[in-house]
Amino acid sequence: METNAGYRRSTGTPRGEARRRELLERVTDDLAVNGLVDFSLRRAARAAGTTHKVLLYHFDGAEDLLRQAVFKLRERRIENAMAAVAEGAPKSSLADRVRLVWPMLVGEEAGLARVLDQAMGLAMYDPERHRDLGRHASEQYLPILVGLCPPEWSERRKRGVAEMVLATLRGFLLERLISGDEEGVAAGFEALLRALEREEAAGTAA
Repeated sequence: METNAGYRRSTGTPRGEARRRELLERVTDDLAVNGLVDFSLRRAARAAGTTHKVLLYHFDGAEDLLRQAVFKLRERRIENAMAAVAEGAPKSSLADRVRLVWPMLVGEEAGLARVLDQAMGLAMYDPERHRDLGRHASEQYLPILVGLCPPEWSERRKRGVAEMVLATLRGFLLERLISGDEEGVAAGFEALLRALEREEAAGTAA
């Protein structure tokens, strides 16, 4: 990926910010369709209908643009998940809320799922260069999962359960992608729901 070649950055004026958002949306849409393979500043410029020099005016190089585009894709996933919860049963149990989110995750558009999986792969393959792709994922997802927990729980308990749900769902999605064992993943998901039901039935202690 190209890095910033010393171009002047956008100064954050309302007009400049609107232009930056427009460019970012176009690049994000391109990632959702074409994935991260061979991503570059020039490819992003073609997708945005501009030049790489214009992108460098608004973003701090290809890696900064990639981080922001992946962030936008995760926002789309989160918005879809929260819409599923809101439309289903917003006052239901934690297990029920997670059950509502799961079909959205496994049924989401192929491009979105592929890109987010690729982003995690990059973070593991080259952590020095792409650590933020992994760290920012947890920073985006965990507050949402904490918010799904019963409000009377302690913050420590909410965080612990949210970490468990996030790690488990990530594992299920990866297993489903690699092995194709949908029946096994479905059984594991039901086991997760039973664990959440037991956790909630334990009351407000901890």
